[in-house]
Amino acid sequence: MQVAFLATLFDRPGPWASVYLDTTGFDESARERRELQAREVCRELRAQGCDPATERAVHDALTDWPRPPGEAGRAVFAAHGEVVLDPPLTRRPVAPADVTWAALPRLSPLLDLAAQEPVCLVAYIDRTGAELELRSPLGGRPAGHVEGRDWPIHRTGSADWSERHFQLSVDNTWEENAERIAEALAECEEETGADLIVLTGDVRERHSVHERLPAEVRPLAVESEHGSRARGAGKSVRLLDEDVEAARQEHLRRLAEEELDRFRSARSTAGAGQAAAEGVPALVEAAREHRIAELLIRPEGPDAHRQVWVGAEPDQIAVRRSDTHYLGEREPLPARADDALLRSAIMTGAEVLRVRPEIDDDVPVGGLGALLRWPYAEKEREREAAPA
Repeated sequence: MQVAFLATLFDRPGPWASVYLDTTGFDESARERRELQAREVCRELRAQGCDPATERAVHDALTDWPRPPGEAGRAVFAAHGEVVLDPPLTRRPVAPADVTWAALPRLSPLLDLAAQEPVCLVAYIDRTGAELELRSPLGGRPAGHVEGRDWPIHRTGSADWSERHFQLSVDNTWEENAERIAEALAECEEETGADLIVLTGDVRERHSVHERLPAEVRPLAVESEHGSRARGAGKSVRLLDEDVEAARQEHLRRLAEEELDRFRSARSTAGAGQAAAEGVPALVEAAREHRIAELLIRPEGPDAHRQVWVGAEPDQIAVRRSDTHYLGEREPLPARADDALLRSAIMTGAEVLRVRPEIDDDVPVGGLGALLRWPYAEKEREREAAPA
């Protein structure tokens, strides 16, 4: 998951109000219920020590109307009397309200609730061309169309020589159109950065398009039996939507497995060239040295809740309070390990992988791990190769 959009949360010091709220079922007629919910959130913030200005900012944000249609929930982050970030949630929070007042923003729930869905390029194919649609978390939009040759396009049932010659021309038209569609899909994928491609429509033609996709694009494509270029409402549309969602989830599962395999391989490397770390002490050290390339988080793991000590800067992080004095912080504050490590990852340009709870082995151990950049052995070789 790319988390650069969260960097705005660290342009200012804390403490922070972090609120996750289930708003499903709220509409214009539920204004009174929204007001009661906002008051309860503010009451909880006040009990945890929130200042009045920030409390008012959160209240105003939670009672603001209208909201985007289909919103599953709210995530509001505020500090010093200002709401700094209010990202849309694609999934409803587990609890009706999760309210925190702490030194750092409470971010790890976002890995589940505002996950970046893969962008999908859907191609509705027939033997004369294709309509392209780009589907993102913000909805679908047209992405162009392909028009191939429209004659000859239909076979006949005759065995006459001239008819067989005509049928060969029909086959050539189909193949030529499939080539055009495949080329257009490859160009559109490159331009839009789509993560996967779903081919639907005419069975023979979509198979032919799939085979003609460039080698680097073909692994991104899957086929669906539902949907057609003459799109309409009804069961077929619903089944296609289900196929697209299944393709997205499979894409995410495959990427996660690939990253976990990288982590398993990296942590098996011992000695100075170690390229992975797990456990709070090792990760804290890596964060101080700006060596985290990809942070792996399983929020259910026990290490995610562990207390660490933090200062104003992302690399001011320590397992023991006394250690922060050596980092230039005289008044460290307690924080959750996952929040502190997320801050470090975000501010040093690292990626973040939410390890799904269905992964059956304890990877990473305790719930926190990282792939590291600049292994010590490589840095040592760089120093040895540098001119004196």
